Amino acid sequence: MPTIYSAAIDLGATSGRVILGAWSKNRLTLTEAHRFPNAYRDLGAHTYWEVGTLWHEIQTGLRKAVAALPRGAKLASVGVDTWGCDHVLLNDAGRLVFPAHAYRDNRTQAGLAALAARGASRIYAATGIPNVFYNTSLQLAETVARCPAVTDLATRCLFLPDYFNFLLSGVMANELTVASTSQLLDVHSPDWSRLALEHFHIPPTWFTAPVLAGKKLGRVTALPELAGTRVIAVPGHDTACAYDAMPASPDGGDLFLSSGTWSLVGFESATPVLGAEAEKARVANERTGGGGYRPLTNVVGLFLLEQIMKDFSQRPQSDREWAALITAAEKAPAPAGLLDTTDPAFTAPASMKAAIDAQLKKRRLAAPRNLAGYTRLICNSIGRGHAGAVSAFERMTGKKFRRILMVGGGSKNRLLCQGTADAAGIPVVSFNLEGTAVGNLARQLISLGAVKDLATFRRLLGEGLAQKTYAPR
Repeated sequence: MPTIYSAAIDLGATSGRVILGAWSKNRLTLTEAHRFPNAYRDLGAHTYWEVGTLWHEIQTGLRKAVAALPRGAKLASVGVDTWGCDHVLLNDAGRLVFPAHAYRDNRTQAGLAALAARGASRIYAATGIPNVFYNTSLQLAETVARCPAVTDLATRCLFLPDYFNFLLSGVMANELTVASTSQLLDVHSPDWSRLALEHFHIPPTWFTAPVLAGKKLGRVTALPELAGTRVIAVPGHDTACAYDAMPASPDGGDLFLSSGTWSLVGFESATPVLGAEAEKARVANERTGGGGYRPLTNVVGLFLLEQIMKDFSQRPQSDREWAALITAAEKAPAPAGLLDTTDPAFTAPASMKAAIDAQLKKRRLAAPRNLAGYTRLICNSIGRGHAGAVSAFERMTGKKFRRILMVGGGSKNRLLCQGTADAAGIPVVSFNLEGTAVGNLARQLISLGAVKDLATFRRLLGEGLAQKTYAPR
């Protein structure tokens, strides 16, 4: 079989990438065609994504991917994944009729408090998604309440991966995994929850029944260089892609941890995890690319470390400098106490260092003396957050997890990996794996018929994957 070339457009909250994947002889080879920064921007009292800039970078990356192909080779397909919840509103012609707010915009706080006071349990029972400030439900409810004329202008709501699929192919479709992040999907079906849409006063006509990952949407119409290239709806939510990439044991004894700005801790299940304890633990019953469930909890992740770097002039600028910082942090004194990472003060502080120092002072704990000390404190605290999620899932399901499979940026941080293993009391297996891009490409290859199914892809991938196991101490 000839080599198959596909491109993964992988957009994160702080950076984006276009990765060229080559599938040959049951092996996947990755080439980073393009990488670019991403950031939300304040405009007046609100926070937005620069959608036009993202689209420009996507086009640049795809052109670079095509230029990197061997002579005579063609790009078979392209797929897009992003973070969850954020979206655009369009009219029938596909034009934006409302700016793309970023999920960290504080506009949802009033709705968050109102739902917590009345109706949260009812919505959780219907959607399996907890009441969290970034939910699409709260974002759209605020939009409709504050700008009611938008219901006369907008005819479709597309999540960001759906929107970029549309820009590429001209086809509007809502993909299941990213739709499941919204708190608007019915937890017991692959369609929208009428109860939730009515509760938040969101027009049901803005959505169509979600499609499963692997759906061929059409061919690229936006770039002449990609004429003939298929646009495939991969798992639009980056965490769903990361899960697909993990070579999990078929017996279901593995817990998955996608570690980045957020830490997403969860597992794959045929059924959702619901009930009062699950709601209290903020278990989100998101969906897999195949339509199953990914019960997970969202633990604050390396956002703490990313943000505290702004308070220090000696921020690492290279892999070597990052390695030196981690080494220094390992040698720093063990913290007298760990952070409560659920503190709302850490959501979007002007100074992360000031927010951390304030919590420590309140608890009569000394603040670290330098960046290495803060790094150790943060990594150990995040590790304890991971362990708490493991314990909660075991208690709620009766399952006993034997390993934590870890991918994402945090999987390269040995301090975080070891701290997680120590706190959880089970091994952490860190994979040298571009999780989201690999999962994105996996679904493209399955859709193209190059790989039989996800189980086959995971088995083939695992055979040649570099990994490191951190045993609990």
